[in-house]
Order: sequence, then C-alpha cells, then structure tokens
Amino acid sequence: MDRLQAMKVFERVVEEGGFAAAARAMDMSPPVVTRMVAELEQHLGTRLLQRTTRKLALTDAGDAYLQRVRAILHEIDDAESAAAASTRDLRGTIRIVASPVLATNFLAPMVSVWHARHPKVMLDVSLDAYASSRVDEFDVTLMVAGEDFDANIVARPLLHGEAIVVAAPGYLEQRGIPREPQDLVKHDHLRDSSAPVRAMTGSGRKLCLKSLLAGVKDEEVDAPAVLQSVSTEVLMRAAIDGMGVLVTSRLLAEDHLAHGELVHILPSWMFSRYTIYAALPSGRMLPARTKVFLDFLTEQAPLALAEQRAQVS
Repeated sequence: MDRLQAMKVFERVVEEGGFAAAARAMDMSPPVVTRMVAELEQHLGTRLLQRTTRKLALTDAGDAYLQRVRAILHEIDDAESAAAASTRDLRGTIRIVASPVLATNFLAPMVSVWHARHPKVMLDVSLDAYASSRVDEFDVTLMVAGEDFDANIVARPLLHGEAIVVAAPGYLEQRGIPREPQDLVKHDHLRDSSAPVRAMTGSGRKLCLKSLLAGVKDEEVDAPAVLQSVSTEVLMRAAIDGMGVLVTSRLLAEDHLAHGELVHILPSWMFSRYTIYAALPSGRMLPARTKVFLDFLTEQAPLALAEQRAQVS
C-alpha cells in the first residue's frame, strides 16, 4: 500500500463527501478509491469512516486522523515547493475559511492581486458563518473579534473597525429619529446572530452602546428583534427596505450611507470596536506560502479599505 497516496485519497473522500466524487476528482475508479481507504483502515486497525446509504461520516478516530493527515500533506507540499523554487515562485494550495461577509467584502477584492503575484498558489476558500470554531482545520481562518478578544490561538490583526447604528430614511420618517440610546426601545431591531456578535452581546436581547464622549457611561437598551440572521446581506437588505434599525460595520454601511440608502443614527455612540484577524492552527509548521499570504493580507487590507473609501467619496 502506498500510504502517502492512501492519505491523499482519504482526505479527498472526506472533502468531496463520497467515494465516487473523490474518484472523479482524482481521475481514479471508485473501486480503487474504496479499496485504498479500506486498506488504510486495515493498516491502522480502526474504522475512519461510517458508511451509510445516505451519507459518509467521520468516526472520532477518523476526525483525529484527518487533522494529522492534512498537516502532513501540507508540509510535504511545502517541502516540495521549497525544493523546486524560491518564495517568488510559490506553489500549492492555501485552505482558507471565512464567514460569507468577510469572504465577499474583505477577501474577494484582493484575490486577483494575489493571483497576479503568485499564479501557482491556489486559494481554496470555504464559507462558514462560525469560521472561528474551525481554526485548526484550515491554513488561515479569517474572523472578527471584539476589543476583549483573548483567545488562546495564534492570530494576526489585519484591520480595525467599528459597528454603528443605521436605518433607512423612510423608516425614520415614519418612526422618528432616535436622539438618545433609550429611544431605540421604541424601534424595530434587525439582529445579527453570528458568533462574533453573540460573543459581544451575550445571549440576551440587550443592546449595549458606548459613548464616543469621555466620561459618559455605556447604556444598555432593551432591543427585541423583528428579524434575526447570521446573514449580513439579509439584514442589510431589510434595513435598506425600511424594516428596522440595524447595528452593522461602518465599513459595510459606508456605500449605502453615501448613496442615502441608510442614515447613521446616534452618531456620538457606537456598538463596538472590532478587529479582523487571520488566525492560524496551533502546533503546525507555517508553510512559506502561508507566511507570504499573511504578509500579503497585512499589506493589502489597509490599501483595499482606502480604495473603497475613495470610491465612496
């Protein structure tokens, strides 16, 4: 048995969700793929996959083995790249996971620039609204965290921002413009239920606003929601259509504010400050291509932000 090839086949079976799909992706026959995984299980003396007629699932042993296999294959790939070329000619794949909003609004504007610099490195981008819980599964995890973020992970800060309160002009004409935080009690709220926001607000429905003026205490507002979602696009669309008040990133709202689709309300208050991080798996050697990618993100993030703001103004 070719153990390295068997590892590659096992990883692809998991990624593709089945033996037939993995066989197509690797240009192999399904019986060969099935046999190689079975031989690998026999060699290890444990079952890696639970097979049913409807789905394929990892066993506990299989899940643990997959994490090790991915690390091994990535190190082999990086070793081959290092032997074949300098860092100016990087090769291989960087596996990235990000929430949909970060993938679309933060990462996507930079990928063509990356490709122009490093055409032989593929970016394999997965989407997960709870990306921060999967740091050890990917090479790079793009995540958002608040000011009190102190998790026991390796994470590089890329960009700082703040969350503000917005609403559509038509909605404010009907319901009135809030002048103080407690005025929000009378309004309909559109709530972001994603993991980073829950971490900053807790599980309740209280909305805590921080004054930008020195010496003014934070205020908590009872804010029952009329719409709740992990989808920033759904919430933003609802806000623009006049459904209610939304707490959102200033970066995401800037274009809508500039075009008059939204209004920044309570401008002397904000919901929170946050940071976009690139988190790395613990206990794994950092491949050259991943290090170069992190440096690229650090360089490009402020440039992309400046370009976005220039377009808005």
